[in-house]
Amino acid sequence: MMEKMSFEGSSCTISSHVCRCFEKLTPDELDYLNANSVIIKYKRRELICKKGGFVSHVMFVESGLAKAFLDDGVNSLVLKIIPPKNLLGLTSLSEDLNTYQYSAMAYIDSDIKQIDVNVFRKLVSTNAEFAKEVINILSANSVQIYGRFFCLTHKQAFGRMADIILCLANRVFKQSEFDLPLSRKDLAELSGMSSETVIRMLKKFTDDGLIVIDGKSIKVVDQERLQRISELG
Repeated sequence: MMEKMSFEGSSCTISSHVCRCFEKLTPDELDYLNANSVIIKYKRRELICKKGGFVSHVMFVESGLAKAFLDDGVNSLVLKIIPPKNLLGLTSLSEDLNTYQYSAMAYIDSDIKQIDVNVFRKLVSTNAEFAKEVINILSANSVQIYGRFFCLTHKQAFGRMADIILCLANRVFKQSEFDLPLSRKDLAELSGMSSETVIRMLKKFTDDGLIVIDGKSIKVVDQERLQRISELG
């Protein structure tokens, strides 16, 4: 397992906060939540929710990988990647926001647990420890997104590409070698660069001995140098 990268100064799309809110529920509350939930299987590239749609559920990624994004029909901005055991749709938890504030799509085949939003809201209002953990998740997500936007604005291509590789290795797959389920276009969206620039950056990192690419497999060879590139931007 790799050492976790520092969160500050990273355009990583994943917060390091671990979702533990369901651990705060009593057995009866957990039964109540499960009785008002259903697990839906989504295929790769299938839309999970669409910005502007009425909120009916808070979602939990049981397995797979999803992305939250904004899209105007031409351009797309990835807000964050949601790995397994993380919540999706918390921005619409407030009763004042009855529509989804972003769209979400399955990067790969995924199992998504849909929880009735009114049940989730009731548990937040009646269980203080559960509510506290949900607030912690929202806070961690906000900090992560703020840092990501700052870095996308101020970091050069090398720094952003290093961020994404470290993010995938440390926070998604949690190992130095992994099969990448994302296309070069996906990586371009994540890093705020063109597909051509991503391909050029990956070749440069390979030539410099930072990573090894074999088909869809990527291996981080020099974590320390990648980290320095990430920090220097």
